[in-house]
Amino acid sequence: MITFTPLSGSARSSCTTPLAYILQIDDVRILIDCGSPDWAPEPSPFEQHPPESEDAQPVWTEYCQALQKCAPSIDLVLLSHGDLAHCGLYPWAYSRWGLKAPAYTTLPVQAMGRIAVTEDVEGLRDEEDVGDEKPASQENGGENGEGSQEPALPVENAKGKCIATVIEVQDAFDSFNTLRYSQPTHLQGKCQGLTITPFNAGHTLGGTIWKIRSPSSGTIIYAVNMNHMRERHLDGTVLIRQAAGGIFEPLARPDLLITDADRAPVITSRRKDRDAALIDTITATLTSRSSLLLPCDSSTRILELLVLLDQHWNYSRLRYPICLLSRTGREMLTFVRSMMEWLGGTISKEDVGEEGTGRQQNNKRRRDDDNEEDALGAFALRFKHVEFFPNPQALLQTYSSKDPKLILAVPASLSHGPSRHLFSDFAAVTDNVVLLTGRGEEGTLGRALFEKWDSFQRPEDKWDKGKIGRNVMMDGAIKLKMSRKVPLQGLELELYQQKERLARDKEAAHQAALARNQRMLEADEDESDSDSDSDADEEDEVEQALGGEVMDTDPDAAGTGEGAGEKRRKNDKGMDGADWLDGDEGLTKQLLSFDIYLKGNVSKSTSFFKSAGQSQRFRMFPYVEKKRRVDDYGETIDVGMWLRKGKALEEEAESEEVKDYKRRTLAEEDAKKAIDEPPSKYVTNEVEVQLACRLLFVDMEGLNDGRAVKTIVPQVNPRKMIIVHAPSAATDALIESCGNIRSMTKDIYAPVVGESIQIGQQTNSFSINISDALLASLKISRFEDNEIAYVRGRVTAHMASTIPTLEPLSISSASVEPAKRTETLQQRTLGVRQQAAIPHSTMIGELKLTALKSRLASVGVQAELIGEGVLICGASASGTSDALGGSVAVRKLAKGKVEMEGSSSEVYYIVRREIYNLHALVTA
Repeated sequence: MITFTPLSGSARSSCTTPLAYILQIDDVRILIDCGSPDWAPEPSPFEQHPPESEDAQPVWTEYCQALQKCAPSIDLVLLSHGDLAHCGLYPWAYSRWGLKAPAYTTLPVQAMGRIAVTEDVEGLRDEEDVGDEKPASQENGGENGEGSQEPALPVENAKGKCIATVIEVQDAFDSFNTLRYSQPTHLQGKCQGLTITPFNAGHTLGGTIWKIRSPSSGTIIYAVNMNHMRERHLDGTVLIRQAAGGIFEPLARPDLLITDADRAPVITSRRKDRDAALIDTITATLTSRSSLLLPCDSSTRILELLVLLDQHWNYSRLRYPICLLSRTGREMLTFVRSMMEWLGGTISKEDVGEEGTGRQQNNKRRRDDDNEEDALGAFALRFKHVEFFPNPQALLQTYSSKDPKLILAVPASLSHGPSRHLFSDFAAVTDNVVLLTGRGEEGTLGRALFEKWDSFQRPEDKWDKGKIGRNVMMDGAIKLKMSRKVPLQGLELELYQQKERLARDKEAAHQAALARNQRMLEADEDESDSDSDSDADEEDEVEQALGGEVMDTDPDAAGTGEGAGEKRRKNDKGMDGADWLDGDEGLTKQLLSFDIYLKGNVSKSTSFFKSAGQSQRFRMFPYVEKKRRVDDYGETIDVGMWLRKGKALEEEAESEEVKDYKRRTLAEEDAKKAIDEPPSKYVTNEVEVQLACRLLFVDMEGLNDGRAVKTIVPQVNPRKMIIVHAPSAATDALIESCGNIRSMTKDIYAPVVGESIQIGQQTNSFSINISDALLASLKISRFEDNEIAYVRGRVTAHMASTIPTLEPLSISSASVEPAKRTETLQQRTLGVRQQAAIPHSTMIGELKLTALKSRLASVGVQAELIGEGVLICGASASGTSDALGGSVAVRKLAKGKVEMEGSSSEVYYIVRREIYNLHALVTA
């Protein structure tokens, strides 16, 4: 049985992102995509909104709570695209919510997802304070020095934002298992029996259509955010073959298709017109000495823009700079150059042009060497006109605000980061152009600007009517909240430094106390002298701790004779025995083995009640009981102490060169740590932006439009379909389109967030061994990736195995008692044969009349499709007399039935044979 539950990005939803779905196949729970919302939403600044209540929960609260609840029970994770909407929340769920299930994706999705999430979390952490305090259970171990085995509680900031650290992002994406396209993977463990295969989806580098095969539930296809059109850096999806004009055979006729309908009512303009509008706007603006701001993402769709701009710059020989504001821009391009086999479009052709073959072989260089003009490799990805800047301040230091330039800034939503800070200054300059290439996420400044632009267009020029539209002159003023980090100054800086000193002192005291307790526990293991020697050593320690004072009870100890010298020698001996400790740790241990002594030698003890004789109370040695930890097997061993001893012995055995190298390495690391940013604080203020720029939207999202969706889905022809990632109007449009096709399934589901859809029936699967004798007698037929045979036997259990064995009936029947066999023979009537059921053969597969026509043509039988679902074979198909004689009509009926009608002739038997060959015949 299949159970599908959308956590976010469902059908009939006003907010279609992020995408996260749970697909349960029998007992296996699969998380497909794990996107993150925009963590800085805001209402449209062009409309009046009532002030938000402080108690109002963010829009992502329900999604995060649902994902947190089900994360520990997930058995498999699949990611389809490398943008924030598909993988942005995975690092947080992996590190904080216990999402440790095996995760699979393609290599580019792993790399691009890492880049996108790193850029997002660094940008957010640079503008607002996110709470990173770890739970107390993680900071302080238990009594035995071991951390708790329970999963850590989620750590969120005051507003419930789940923003991971950079280290958590790296660890999460390192845990992925990467696959290649069309590489079937047979899962093990709890997922045993499932086979997953990725296929090219287009839209993004490494974008994936997932094919999941289950022995009990059939084939499931997950295909969202596809693009069938070939682009400059990517090929179209393999789901539909442009040359053959049909559906890719391994993805045809699945038992369940999960697809999106976000753009079902949209008609996209031609790519040629969109590229021309983009290039013409950029060229006209730059030649008029103005600048352009192009908000973009950090890893996926930016590649198509860079390739297009680079080709135009090379062709037109423009000298204006292309400025990319991104912390991870260089790293992203380095990754892409190392994955040339995943690229398509015009990239592969340019890479092997004359520039790559005209060089001398001795001058080859690495393909990621950005500074070398003659480097072989990804020439179409050199982007020699692109300059990288980590923040707007670095851009202003290089180019003046009056210089004409094209600025690509992240993120595309303009909710935070460089794009938002640049827009606040950029929009106030007349004739500057803000060029949008995507609609943006709901509740962001990017979506507000798009809706503002769309409202100024004529009804026939709207973006979803197949038209480009015209640019809009912005006017008026809007108020934006700007967040930034500023260094502390004056009194705030002094208070911060004082607080840091107190915290360091407190931490040092805490560490000293922990080290002292550890040394006290290790003291017994280091003592090798007798009890008397130990007592003498302790008196020396007391004398040193008291600064040379002599106790009245030991007057001889004040001398400088042999007794004192002997004690010093014994003390030196104790120090020699502790030379394995680091630095002066041995001395510290000797001085701090006991509590601090009170000064003074003797104190008079008097009481409130007078007594006959006042007694003196001498100072007592404080005694610290050294407790040993024991368990059921005896005294526990402190592994940490032995590791420290082993480390000290290894350091002693090292040569001077190794020690010098380590000292230099530590010095370099300390120097890097010393270059730290000054103490700072986060400031949020509201600024008023006077709009004077022009605004234009050109659709460069690279997604299927409504015509493609309504054409591809009926050709896939799934038995059942689930629609996700679509607003209500788009969902109804696709359902209505599929309903008008007679051969299309009527089992179409559109679940909302949290609604579970159950498909099929609950089945139970069991493991069983087939004996060698039975396996040798089977007639096995192949169907796709499976081997199928009819089996009849008896299940027997053996003492040596926990899995039962299926054995032939002949072996089992031999063990029947003779008395029972005689009784069976007596019950049979004389002269009447025993009735036996005739076994039936089973044909597995689906007959395609086009495939049958091709096979018949290869054996010399003409065939022609007439009407719907009828194939005429033989003389009637060719219209001439056939040497074979006769004709046969093959019809496909409902529920997998095939009907052959014709006279008994050689053609009849040839057609029947070819039909059999197209199926897996399981004979009983």
